[in-house]
Amino acid sequence: MKSSLLSAALMGMALVSFQARAQIGTTKPLQFGISGGAAVPTSDLSDISNTGWNFNGHVGFNTRVIPLGIRIDGGYSSFGFKQGVSGDVHFGNITGNFIYKVPASAVTPYILGGAGWYHLGASTPGFFSGSSDKFGWNVGGGISMPLSGFDTFIEAKYTQIETSGTSMKYVPITFGVMF
Repeated sequence: MKSSLLSAALMGMALVSFQARAQIGTTKPLQFGISGGAAVPTSDLSDISNTGWNFNGHVGFNTRVIPLGIRIDGGYSSFGFKQGVSGDVHFGNITGNFIYKVPASAVTPYILGGAGWYHLGASTPGFFSGSSDKFGWNVGGGISMPLSGFDTFIEAKYTQIETSGTSMKYVPITFGVMF
């Protein structure tokens, strides 16, 4: 009787483990990636600038047991001024993000959020140039799809940079790959 209960318990644990791995997938524990796309200004930033662009590098740390990971992002976003003014507003950043992947078999939705350092800059040739370092945070979501040897993803993140008087807010919409 004891041996059959022990056998049933071991088989149950093996089945749960197998199902959890199937849902989480075969995510690599360490991934590197790149992404890029549009950066849509909101709030005060949309008053002075047009839609811009962004480019990012990523390092991801994933677990095989739970669908929670950490991703370090380094990026650059640039926005041209409105109404024919030459120059731009630009941000460099390094952020740390938690990523929760909803267990799925092919297309995996995820949510993410984090915070970090932002280097703000603005310049108009011949008139003004300045920069400062600020704290910022982001929250967003996306979908990831594994392909042969790498994962592709598309995501959007609401980003807010804390500044005195006004806040810089934008939504980067990016497409990327993780290897």
